[in-house]
Amino acid sequence: MAAEKNISVALTNFFNSLFSNFSKLLFTNILFAVPFAVCVGVFYLINHLSGLNTMFIQFLAVIPLFPFYAGITQVTSHMVRGENNVDVWNNFIGGIKENFLRFLVHGIVLYIAFVFSYFSISIYSRLGGSFYVLMVISIIIALLFLFAFFYLPAMTVTFDLSMKHIYKNSLLMTFGELKHNIIATFGLIVLALLCATVLFCCTTSMAIIIATIIFLAFFVPSIGSFIINSAVYSEMYTMIINGKKKTEEIDRKIENRKQGKFYDIEPQKPFIPDEFSEIDVDETKDGDEYIFYNGKMVKRSILLQEKKNKENQ
Repeated sequence: MAAEKNISVALTNFFNSLFSNFSKLLFTNILFAVPFAVCVGVFYLINHLSGLNTMFIQFLAVIPLFPFYAGITQVTSHMVRGENNVDVWNNFIGGIKENFLRFLVHGIVLYIAFVFSYFSISIYSRLGGSFYVLMVISIIIALLFLFAFFYLPAMTVTFDLSMKHIYKNSLLMTFGELKHNIIATFGLIVLALLCATVLFCCTTSMAIIIATIIFLAFFVPSIGSFIINSAVYSEMYTMIINGKKKTEEIDRKIENRKQGKFYDIEPQKPFIPDEFSEIDVDETKDGDEYIFYNGKMVKRSILLQEKKNKENQ
């Protein structure tokens, strides 16, 4: 009963957030549609003029396009955190500027993962027999790639981590957060089925083309990102924050042991950048929730204490 209640609350919160941010998601998707059309168009011409006519040339468009997906991820990550009045334009442009090179690398990795998965699955399925075992393994690996890309974009735009730690944490969460990965996958399948149902109802090829353009230009990328982040963002954030705390505790204990201390009394003071001292924190509110500021997550109590320390100096 409790589990059903939790699912009901989660779905209610999801749809409330989706509908309240729907116009902003449309605007976000329109911003993304411009580079999408350019990248797909350029590689379509390359594919056609080269005479190769292969999907692997066409799919190369994902590499220069993926940095623009950082803008979508930035916007939807703010939405799923429950922030009101999300500034779509500034977040979209800011997400691209701050993460362009990293998302370009993600695009290359995504392309390699797609090519590897496609060839492995298709070759082993044609060989048949005992190779079906290898085909199943290839499908599992493809799913792991998919799950990892649920976390890579959100982790990149939210935390200032090295690429090594971004990929390491994402791979860990493909196994550690299997339930949320399945929820995100199910949400994407529902979105795909809704689009497929509309396309199935189209009676002419022109109607199918128009409907496809409408879906891509106004709905699918931004809503897909919103679905993914709604499913995985909270757990991703918790893992990174808790992991950092544990690392700090271990480092503190190691340092104490080097100094001959075999007990740990004083907690390590967390690093607070100078810009946090200027944040306007409401001291009348209760609770000690995390506050998002300039790409950092800091507890309310820490911010208040830091402000008091600055005032006393």
